[in-house]
Amino acid sequence: MSNTVTPPVKGLRGDRLRAATDPARIPFATSADIPQRNVHAKFQPRAIQALSLALEIKGNEHNVYVSGEPNMGRTYFLMSFLKPAAARAETPCDWVYLYNFEDNDSPIAVRMPAGQGRKFKQAQHKAMAHIRQEIPARFEKEAFQKKHERMVKKYNLKREELFSRMDATAEKESFSLSLDEEGVLTLSPIVDGQVVSDKDFETLSPSLRKKLKAKGEELLAGVSAILRKINQNEADMRQSEVDLQREAAKAVLDESFAKVVERFKVVDGLPEYFQALQDEVIDNVDQFMPRDNALAGLLPESAPGGEDFFTRFEVNLFVDNGKTKGAPVVVEDHPTAFNLLGSIEREAEMGALYTDFTLIKAGAIHRANGGFLVLNIEDLLSNPNSWEGLLRALRSGHSRIEDPVDPDQVRARTLQPAPVDLRLKVVLIGTEEHYEILLYNDDRFDKFFKLKAHMQHAATRNAANIRNYLHVIGQIAVESELLPFTRDAMAGLVDFGSRLVEDQKRLSLYIPLLRERMVEASALARMAGRSEVGSADLTAAVAAKDYRVNLYEEEFMTEYDRQVIKVQTTGQAVGLANGLSVTQFGDYEIGLPHQISCTVGVGHGGILDLEREAQLGGPIHTKGMMIIKSYLVRLFAQDKPIVLTGSLCFEQSYAGIEGDSASGAELASLLSALSGVPINLSRAFTGAVSQSGAVMAVGGVNRKVEGFFEVCRRRKLTGRQGVILPADNVVNLMLKDEIVKAVDEGRFHIFPVSTIEEAMFLLTGMRCGVRGKNGQYPTGTLYRLVDTRLAELTRLAVAAEGRK
Repeated sequence: MSNTVTPPVKGLRGDRLRAATDPARIPFATSADIPQRNVHAKFQPRAIQALSLALEIKGNEHNVYVSGEPNMGRTYFLMSFLKPAAARAETPCDWVYLYNFEDNDSPIAVRMPAGQGRKFKQAQHKAMAHIRQEIPARFEKEAFQKKHERMVKKYNLKREELFSRMDATAEKESFSLSLDEEGVLTLSPIVDGQVVSDKDFETLSPSLRKKLKAKGEELLAGVSAILRKINQNEADMRQSEVDLQREAAKAVLDESFAKVVERFKVVDGLPEYFQALQDEVIDNVDQFMPRDNALAGLLPESAPGGEDFFTRFEVNLFVDNGKTKGAPVVVEDHPTAFNLLGSIEREAEMGALYTDFTLIKAGAIHRANGGFLVLNIEDLLSNPNSWEGLLRALRSGHSRIEDPVDPDQVRARTLQPAPVDLRLKVVLIGTEEHYEILLYNDDRFDKFFKLKAHMQHAATRNAANIRNYLHVIGQIAVESELLPFTRDAMAGLVDFGSRLVEDQKRLSLYIPLLRERMVEASALARMAGRSEVGSADLTAAVAAKDYRVNLYEEEFMTEYDRQVIKVQTTGQAVGLANGLSVTQFGDYEIGLPHQISCTVGVGHGGILDLEREAQLGGPIHTKGMMIIKSYLVRLFAQDKPIVLTGSLCFEQSYAGIEGDSASGAELASLLSALSGVPINLSRAFTGAVSQSGAVMAVGGVNRKVEGFFEVCRRRKLTGRQGVILPADNVVNLMLKDEIVKAVDEGRFHIFPVSTIEEAMFLLTGMRCGVRGKNGQYPTGTLYRLVDTRLAELTRLAVAAEGRK
């Protein structure tokens, strides 16, 4: 203990504890002076490459999966790329559904140039409305009435002529002929100039009755031929009347619908449709006749099933791109099967449900056709039918709108609309975890989503990227309508970006987190009546955020203050070391010091990990313990076995422990217990140790340092307190200003170490030593004491075994 010399590891200076941007090097006076520029291509080269490739590759297989963690601004980044690209692309066509006059259960899908769908719908509706008015009006016109009268007169004359022939034939044979309103023909004989009734006929002599009956049958046969001519005349008159009406209807169609036909005949599929529509109107001209008002309430106004007859002449504007500039970019945030894939709606009529082609509704996949469809993978996977339908559409290259039917459900009558050809890019947004789940569990995913746009969480902190970062800051300030940020505040935001990623040489690309602090800083500046946001406002916003979420940390610190949690920050002790850990509560990370104790004695039990024995230690922590044992074997079991019993424990730890960042402190407490050399408890140690004794980097180093500093500050800084951490973690230090100030003033210290030997010298003041050629460690070194103690424990254990 006497050879205490200046440690070979010096404490870090304050300027090594964080990266600081000189405000004077910010080229803009305020954020309002920063020109608006999209710099995402600089920060996300992998994602930009994938998205750019997707724009160039046609087909349905090279869709994109944007992989990134939440709070990385994935959707904002994607839209900032897609919208300009989509604006330069060609505007896709409109789609309309039309009635199929040959098969009314299979509506026709027709593609039209953008903007023409609505014009076609309006033109056809206007033309059909005119036709519905003009056809009955045409029947009332004098010209039509004269034609109708001439036609009726012609057939009436022929009818009267035939009736006259019938009468003459009957009269010639002494029979009277009568025809009632129902067309029933009656022949009555004439005897002595009088018509014989049925009653009087029975009074005649049998011979006369027989003679008259035979004569009447012979006459009836001759008259029936004339009667058939009369009936045929009536049928010809009705057909001529229909032909006359059709001729009038066709004239109306030619006059009213000619412009629509001429205007849209170049569209594929419409000439055939127009011909079928005209045939339908002419064949059903009676539907255009005015109804008798007296019977209007008794006759149904619609066809069976609830469909109005005239609905078939409407146009269902399925997809309207008339106001779309470039290609559409559709973000569907609720991708149910109906919302994503389209649906066939129903309407109620007298308690029954019915549908028609006008109730076919487009889904997001149809609105995005010809452009881009953006979906969140979590939303999509929560609707399995949507996921299956999307893959089915990509595989077939077209979307078929169907009613989703449960296998056990009775299938109701529905429509089978013609499918719509698809030409779009689907972009899924999700995490890397979801990407791997889909990749390994669904073979179709890799087939149709060949492009992965992987977003990186950080960028190198260099002059070019700092300038780009400033453009992001300026863009956020403008889009969020924030107060201008001063040079000092912008420099603070750049440093805040490094603190978020915990790296002095990198900048965080969790842009939404940066935006949150900017919004809150601007609000605080407004509340204070300032017109600009300064560094003090930014510092206050960061502190206010911490204050809102650090209640548990404050409660822990109170427990340290009361000594309820036993952690010494002064003095020294054998087999006791201060370790550091981080605990996550919601979105807030807390750094807490813990006492790690070790006991050793005679026996064969080895070193027990009490955390593992109590099932509180995770597998990584257990691995760290195994590495400690391997380290002891390498150093001290080359000439003898290690025979001992002992235990390592996190004092007052009642929750699970995971990670190996405390393995260095655990090894330190073990070496102290074996050597009998006390550890300086004014210093805490964090770092993982390897089998060779190297101290390796750990996570959460800033919070660990700040947690121990806060405990020491509350108990009053002595100037001897500090934290020992891996040298590889120095680049990760982005500590608070108060710690940097305390280090500069010599009231707190940060020691970087590369080996456990350096750490032990800082903790004990004694060198570890190096094994000499004689196989012994030098006298007066820590390892000599450990080696001697281990040899003694082995000897005592063997002796105890011998006595048994």
